[in-house]
Amino acid sequence: QRLEPRSSPPEKRLETISCLSKAGIPTGVMLAPLIPGLTDREIPAILNAAAEAGALFSGMIPLRLPYSVAPLFEDWLQRHFPEKKSKILNRIRDIRDGKLNDASFFSRMKGSGCYAKQIRDLFRLSCRQAEIKMEMPELSVRYFQSAFPRQMLLFS
Repeated sequence: QRLEPRSSPPEKRLETISCLSKAGIPTGVMLAPLIPGLTDREIPAILNAAAEAGALFSGMIPLRLPYSVAPLFEDWLQRHFPEKKSKILNRIRDIRDGKLNDASFFSRMKGSGCYAKQIRDLFRLSCRQAEIKMEMPELSVRYFQSAFPRQMLLFS
């Protein structure tokens, strides 16, 4: 609640996964934004709880702090975790080539460097142990029915 005060609590999110899964809807969980040095240690517990609720797949994206988001996050850290602030910011810089943000297409979603690799390795191992896949299943529109009649053709 400190991190996302207006969002649904974890218990409600797990309840939603369970309801969707029981209804036959392929359901997954996204660990994002994963905060290096703060929430990365929770990866195994989150994935285990999600798997127990019926999640079949998962993804993960580490935090990046673009533009005006960085000072807001730094202020939040100062208010809630002053003793961990520099550790967390240094971990973010570690996975973002010395910066708080990396907008590069191939690295922004996963980070780079040794610590980013450790996080990915922990995520992979935790997925394997929880028996959750790291990719979404192929989706189908087989049962989709439009609420609207078919559009008329302009030219016959």
